[in-house]
Amino acid sequence: MNRFDFAPYRRSTVGFDRLFDLLENQARQNSGDNYPPFNIERRGEDAYRITLAVAGFKPDELDITAQQNLMVVKGQKLEDANRGDFLHVGIANRGFERRFELADFVRVENADLADGLLVIDLVREIPEAMKPKKILVGGQKALEVVKSDDANAA
Repeated sequence: MNRFDFAPYRRSTVGFDRLFDLLENQARQNSGDNYPPFNIERRGEDAYRITLAVAGFKPDELDITAQQNLMVVKGQKLEDANRGDFLHVGIANRGFERRFELADFVRVENADLADGLLVIDLVREIPEAMKPKKILVGGQKALEVVKSDDANAA
């Protein structure tokens, strides 16, 4: 696998360490197992959906843990005493752990399991204090919007 060397960029930039760490970690993780397969979908300006194909898993065999900038999805099959001897196994029943790096202010809103697909909805909620604000120059008062009723009365 070809790995991109970020060392020259690390030497000439300040404050981008987290970005380079994310890129290097992602390259390291993608070199391994691709089970279970998944899709990442953008559903709006601040809405995302991750869909994982987890055929054969029940809700109590799946665990989703969200923390700051990271979501971990784990699946572990429980032993079934009533199951017979398999003559052929074509459906993967192995456990898995899939990690997703999340951007700042992205949180898990909902998770649902249906038809062998685990659907996880994510939303980005930027705090009011972090949103852009219009700054008036020189302490000028903001222009008031004139209502049409007020204009007719004058």
